[in-house]
Amino acid sequence: MILTLDIGNTNIKIGAFDGDKMVASWRVSTAASKTADEYGMIIYDLLFQKGISFEDVEACVMSSVAPALNYTIEHMCRFYTGRNPLSVNHETDLGITLKYDNPAELGSDRMVGAAAAYHLYGGPVIVVDFGSATTFNLVTKDGQYIGGAIAPGIKTATESLVTTAAKLPRIELTPPASIVGTSTKTCMQSGIIYGYTGLVKYMLEKYKALPEMKGAKVVATGGLSELVENTEPDIIDIVDRALALKGLKYVYDRTKK
Repeated sequence: MILTLDIGNTNIKIGAFDGDKMVASWRVSTAASKTADEYGMIIYDLLFQKGISFEDVEACVMSSVAPALNYTIEHMCRFYTGRNPLSVNHETDLGITLKYDNPAELGSDRMVGAAAAYHLYGGPVIVVDFGSATTFNLVTKDGQYIGGAIAPGIKTATESLVTTAAKLPRIELTPPASIVGTSTKTCMQSGIIYGYTGLVKYMLEKYKALPEMKGAKVVATGGLSELVENTEPDIIDIVDRALALKGLKYVYDRTKK
């Protein structure tokens, strides 16, 4: 059993792979205050529900954009599974080439998502990750990662709006009946949901106009990917919410070989 952990700013995504098959996946909250023992017991319980024990884990592989948790998760893996985790970075064999000004600055979540999309769906491919940030990642036909963009995430922007403007309420992220809002709630929903969909659509149109990205597939991942897909289904080809976990398993397999 291979245990994969994608440590984000909001959630930690966890996957368990038996061979090439992902038999289970979970999300738990990212909390820098939690100890290795607390995360160990959380993961123990999640695995137990699927009939898996720590003794079944033959390797751990992780990516992280939350440096404060790196030691905690690494220690948890060593103590509870007896395995030193493979921590993905820009020097890891990803199966793609990073054409980035400073690859050390590139988030490992973006790396593994791009590597997985290229491996699973071919290139050219554009990965849009709807997480704490909305990121765009471009991989050419010959496996060159050429960069992309970072925008505030949908929930991040919504929370900022609510905390900055005193009279704006917290809202449910569902599309309003009309793009023309007729209440504060529906105005916010329209601006956030249709506005973000427009942002994504514009960026994709610009990227697809690049010679090296002609005919690119668009792969969306992240918790709110389906929100944009349901609003504008024609701009996204594939929604794969487990893309990062599949990428970690793919990178582990390359490293093992």
